[in-house]
This record gives sequence, structure tokens and C-alpha cells, in this order.
Amino acid sequence: MQNTIFTEEFGDTAHPPVLLIAGSMSQGPASWPDAFVGRLAARGRRVIRYDHRDTGRSKTIDFAADPYTWHDIKNDALAVLDAHGIESAHLVGHSAGGVLAQWIAVEHPERVSTLTAIGSSPLGRQEGMTVMRALMGEEQPEGSLPPPTPAFVDFYRKMITSPPPVTRREQIDFQLAEARVLAGGGFPFDEDEERRQAERLHERALDLSASANHRLAAAADMAFEPVGVLHTVKAPTLVIEGTHEPAKPGHGALIAEAIPGAELLMVEGMGHMLAPQVHETLAAAILRHTVTVQR
Repeated sequence: MQNTIFTEEFGDTAHPPVLLIAGSMSQGPASWPDAFVGRLAARGRRVIRYDHRDTGRSKTIDFAADPYTWHDIKNDALAVLDAHGIESAHLVGHSAGGVLAQWIAVEHPERVSTLTAIGSSPLGRQEGMTVMRALMGEEQPEGSLPPPTPAFVDFYRKMITSPPPVTRREQIDFQLAEARVLAGGGFPFDEDEERRQAERLHERALDLSASANHRLAAAADMAFEPVGVLHTVKAPTLVIEGTHEPAKPGHGALIAEAIPGAELLMVEGMGHMLAPQVHETLAAAILRHTVTVQR
């Protein structure tokens, strides 16, 4: 199987490279808005974002014929660096992309100049199982990750018991409703702009439904993540979480506790996604974090 990943590059190629790794089932622009990317590129960073396999403009895959796991999705990030001729980069991962970035930092420390995890969970703690137990109404065992908020649970519980959206309007309406939940309520929700974004993502995707293969990838390899290894991360690490995080509340602190010397930044009002109100704060933090470390 030939895997083709769509990438976009911003800024001067002579500047320090920053690889943006999106979350599960997410196209690059969904996790990394243009305005945020532009701030990094305008201030001296070579920024690369890409669409995961089976999302956006990357190749869609017949999962039944060529199944893959999150181990493969992790290796796609390394392939993107290779394709751009980059030996090491500043890795910035959002949500599940933050887990992938942690994983790379553990396995390939020579390729990670710095690590930034935004709205993410600690590697090896099976965040997906915590979510599933919450959706099923099961008790969380001692030592499990903090569960998502009730609003998050209510939304996705209704989603898994309802017919999937089929028409363009149904799919965009679902994306809009999901964005409202993930926003967390810390800032006013711009419904018109979110609808425009949902329409843009709908139009640029080769096959919007193919992203569901990411769930199959996780189910095919439930123990895909290494466990108990975050203490081995050598890259300077910045962990960012919003005060209104609905999906992974409190997970950022656990990452910061596990990685020696990691810094935790709590961003007031931020939910799970990168709202316009926090673009400047996040960009400034990442620029500060990456400015002193070069290879």
C-alpha cells in the first residue's frame, strides 16, 4: 500500500522547523487555524502542518484490505519530516497529536528539538478507555485519568446512539454542534464563523467519512502506546491546557508531572480547540519555548 500524506509549509525554509501534529480524525487546518500558523511563520519559524491519513487531502485507505494502527499514524509524522528533509524539529501536537508527539519524543529523541502538547493526555494512560467508560456510564477504576465533562459525555452519548449524519447539511450541522461542545464555554461561540470553517473542511476533504478509520486503528491495537516511559523524554517540554477543557480536563498536569522539567501553562477560557481568542497567547508561548533550543 502506498500512503500519500498532504502537507503544507509556511515561512522561510531557513528558519527552525515546527511540525504541527493534529488530533485524531482531524485535518490539519481543523487543529491548526491559518491565523495561528501565520503568527508562528511571521515570527521566524518554518511551520509544517499535514493531514493525517484518511483525513483532508491525504490519501484515503481501504481499511479492510490494508488495516493500520496508531503506531503507523505516528510513523507518518516521521515520514513528513523525512519528506521535507528535516532531521529534527520542534514538535507541537494537539489532542491525540500531542500523544503522538510524546511517543516520538520517547522513541526518537534525536528528532525532537522541543516538545509541546496542547489539550492532550499522557502517553500510555489509555485515555480512550476513560472516555468509553464515561460514555457507557461505568465507574472509573482507581488511577484512571480524569473523565471528560458531563456536557462532553452527553453529546457523544447521543451521537453513538443516533443515526450518523449522511447529507452535507447533516454533516456540517454535526461538526458545528461538536465544535460548540469542544469550545468549552469559556468564550462566546461564533456560530457563523464555525459554520464557515465546517463548510471549508467539508469541501477540502477527499472523503469525510474515511476519518472514522482512526477509530478502527485504535480498536485494532488497544495497547499501541508504550507505558511508563514519559520520564525518559529528554526534549524540553511545554504542556498547554485550557481552563475550560471538556475532553481531557486535568490531563495536562499529569503530562507535566511525568516529564522531568516540563512546564505547564494553563490558558484562561480555552477549551479543547484553538479559539481565535488564544492564538496570540499560544503562539507567544511556543515561540518562547522554541527560541533557545536549536540543533
